Order: sequence, then C-alpha cells, then structure tokens
Amino acid sequence: MAHPWWRDAVIYQVYLRSFADANGDGIGDLAGLRSRLDYLAALGVDGIWLNPCYPSPQKDHGYDVADYTDIEPDYGDLAAFDAFVADAHARGLKVLMDLVPNHCSSAHPWFQDALTAGPGSDERARFLFRNGRGEHGELPPNNWRGQFGGPAWTRITEPDGTPGQWYLHFFDAGQPDFNWRHPDVTTLFDDVLRFWFDRGVDGFRIDVAHGLYKHRDLPDWHGDHFNAHAWNRPEVHEVYRRWRRIAAAYGPERELTFVGEVWAPTVADLAAYLRHDELPQAFYFDLLMQSWDAGQFRSSIDRAFEEIASAGATITWTLANHDVHRAVTRYGIVRPERYHESIDPTVGLVRPRGQVDEALGKPRARAAAMLLLALPGSQYVYQGEELGLPEVLDLPDHARQDPTWNRSERLDAGRDGCRVPLPWTTRGPDHGFSARPTASPPWLPQPKWFAKYAVAEQLQDATSTLSLYREALRTRREAFSASAETLTWIDVPDREDVLAFRRGDAVCVVVFGEKTFELPDEWSQVLLASESLRDGRLPGNAAAWMST
Repeated sequence: MAHPWWRDAVIYQVYLRSFADANGDGIGDLAGLRSRLDYLAALGVDGIWLNPCYPSPQKDHGYDVADYTDIEPDYGDLAAFDAFVADAHARGLKVLMDLVPNHCSSAHPWFQDALTAGPGSDERARFLFRNGRGEHGELPPNNWRGQFGGPAWTRITEPDGTPGQWYLHFFDAGQPDFNWRHPDVTTLFDDVLRFWFDRGVDGFRIDVAHGLYKHRDLPDWHGDHFNAHAWNRPEVHEVYRRWRRIAAAYGPERELTFVGEVWAPTVADLAAYLRHDELPQAFYFDLLMQSWDAGQFRSSIDRAFEEIASAGATITWTLANHDVHRAVTRYGIVRPERYHESIDPTVGLVRPRGQVDEALGKPRARAAAMLLLALPGSQYVYQGEELGLPEVLDLPDHARQDPTWNRSERLDAGRDGCRVPLPWTTRGPDHGFSARPTASPPWLPQPKWFAKYAVAEQLQDATSTLSLYREALRTRREAFSASAETLTWIDVPDREDVLAFRRGDAVCVVVFGEKTFELPDEWSQVLLASESLRDGRLPGNAAAWMST
C-alpha cells in the first residue's frame, strides 16, 4: 500500500508578508503568491506551508490572531484564498495553513469580552486571568518569564478604572494565552479545523504545539529556561488525538495531515507526539541546532532514527524557518559571540551571533541542503533558502518589528533578518518584490546586495543555489526511493570529517572539513554535486549524490 503523500513530501514555507506583493503596498499577499505558483511548481516542491494569514493587528505578524475564520485584508479575502488553493491544487501542490492554538490576539472578540466582563466571569475563564501577589496585587501571579523576554504577565485596568487582574501571555502582551481547560476553547478549534478543511486545505502546521495546557495551580518555576509547568504538559496529547479523529472523518482519500512545532526536552518527548493516533508529523529541530560538524550531524540523525523512525513515525526534517537565522549565516560564523545570560540558550543555537564568513557559509549551506534532501522522511524548506540568502544582520533599529527586540531590552535582535522580502529581479528599488513600479517600499528594507541573489539572475546560472535546489528536487526521487525509509552509514577510514550513507541504490557523501575527498570507485556515477569536482575529488564543505 502506498504511503500518504506527506511521508516523503518536500514542503515550501511561504512567509506570505515577504514572498510577493501584487498590489504595491509593500506587503506580500495572496495574489502575489498566486502569481508565483509556477515558480514553486518548477522548483519541484510538493506543497506549501502558509504562515498565518488571518486578520491580525500584526503585533507578531499574524501569530496574534483576531479571527480564525477569515483572511487579513492586507493579504486579500476568502475569495482570494479560495482562488489560491484552487490554483495550487491545479499544479499538484498541497496547501497547509498555520494554526495558532496556544494564544490569540488581544483584539480577538473573546478577549475584549473578558476585559469588560470582570473577575470571575465565564468570559475571563477562557483565558488565564489571576489576581496579583503583594499587598495590593501589584506583583505578577507567579515568576514565569515570557519567550520574548520580560514577565509572562500583564496587569489590566478593570472596567471601573481600578488596577485589576493579570493575564498570562507567553509571547507578546498582545497575545493572551487560552485556557485549554475551558470547553469553549476546545469547541472553537474543532470548528476552525473543519472550516478550513471544508475549504480544501490539506493540513495544518501547529504553532507552539507543546504549549496549550499549563499546570492547574500555576506555581512558580525554579528550573532552567524550559518551564515544565507551562510546556509539554501531558494533557496536550488528548487535543491531538481529538484533532486526528476530526481529520480522519474526511476520509482516507484526503490524507490530511498536521505537523507540530514541538520544542520538547528530549527526542523521546518529541516522539510521544507522533504516536499512531496523534500528530502525523512534528519538526525535528535537533538537526537544525547542530554546528557544522560531521560528528554532531551523524549523532543527531541517529537520535531521530532511534526515537522516531523506530516507532513507525515519519521524521520531519528542516534546517530553516521564519524564527531562525538563515543557514548560510549559521554555518558561516567564524568567531561566535555569546548572548546575555538572561536569553534562553536555545536562541544561541538557532540564531547564533558572531563574525560571519559568507564565502564559507554558502558552500556549507548548499551541502547541508543536499544532505537534508537525501534523508528519508519529509523535508521543509523556508523561502529564500533555495536562493542561498544570508541573514540580514544590519537592519536599522527603527526598522525592526519583531517584538523580541524590545521585550528582550534589545539583547536579542530577533527574527526580522530572515523575513526580509524576497528579491525576484535586479531591477527597481524592491528587486521585483512588488508587481507595480510605483509600489510602496517593502515592509522591511532590503539591502542593495540582495540583487545578486535575485531569482531571475539565478535562473540563468547553472551553478547557482537555485539551480542546485531545482536539480536536487528533480533528482531526489529518482536517486533515493521513497520505499527506502532507512539509511546505512558507510565507514570512511581516516576521515572523521566525512559523512556517507547509502539509501537504496544511492549514496550521499558530505565533506565537513576543508580537505578534498577522493570518491571511491565503487560509487560509480556522480548524480549531483553541490560543488564542481576536482579530478574526481569532492571539495571541502561539499556534498555529492552517487549511484552504486
């Protein structure tokens, strides 16, 4: 029996705001995305994950949802969304939406009702309102810290004008956390799933999937940065069993999926979300957090197979997304710098700081992409990675919009640098981001050097990173059979900096060091290489696929 489509799919993540602008307002939109669907089809991906496009005040650019069953006017409307889904499906592309169930926007009608209803009301019980500590309730209810910096609590002013209760928000103050112990919250998201499934979407990426439930008593947390009173609570698994049943009710022909954003303490914790009746997929972030080192990459891949694949679940790989520094920059750091001790150490792994050598990061990122696409399972590619874009590290302070920037007291520059609008051509002030010549400037400024990464230029260069991605996606299914769901490591004597594995009838080899590697005769034919071979030798910081 054939596997569901998502088990070995390559999904392209569209950060809609920065993908393509059709109406010239400087903000990407659904019409712009529709106009570039042929580009994605030609790239060779199987589907699209669309970052949140619901109505939102944009305090966290869509992850503060004001209405879960409509479209943000900056992006279009429901008719534009339906047209996009139809056009994507006509090209054989699946469509995944982004679901944000841990929190909503403070502009959501429920939260506005909670503010006016007063303490003890059922409206407030949908969220996590609590009285403050201290003589006059002037202190937060507990010591929890927000993910973007600062306390996880904000005090409101009651309808009578007096200082009132506090509400929990693990992200920006404009993103109040739901109380998932209230039945209205369960019903709300049941209805949201059905609304979009009925409109034809093929699945959801679930934001903060390890969140939702908090410890009933909301006690202080005295451990490390991972607050186990708020994350990875056992009750959350029943939510995903419920959602899996909702998806299954649409019948096997739809093959609907969910992919969870799960930041769990261990790979075993992550695997618990992938039981047969829970999430079909969850991102394996462990590989993304490894330095450019053969031993670290191999150990991470082994952990995935030991804990996830051994249980029959698919591994969902990724090396980039809208929350982390781009791969070229991460792999090009030559003099790392530490973050302030108040910043979660994970930030230093996914958004490392220091002096960057782009000439070093570029071939490493190309090699990493080939390794990723050779692995059995599903892969997610973030927009712009196929262009080899580096992180924009020098955005002016006044342009930064990520709430992390201010809430961390500017200790964490945040995630804007990987969200700068894409360059499509070398012409014009916005590099073709807008279809209109008199467009407003892009919502985040593009550096002038973006022009050399433009799609139009790379399509004319057979050695470009875009050309490599297109060829890798075309060759991937021919070289590595989807039925070959395991890999076998190949011993490479005297070269600890070289990783090689066989999958089916093909071999993937990656040189992590600087020294060239002579390809063995038994690997008979080079199918694809990230860099040109030199007299039958693979350069350092390069990868190749070989037939055997």
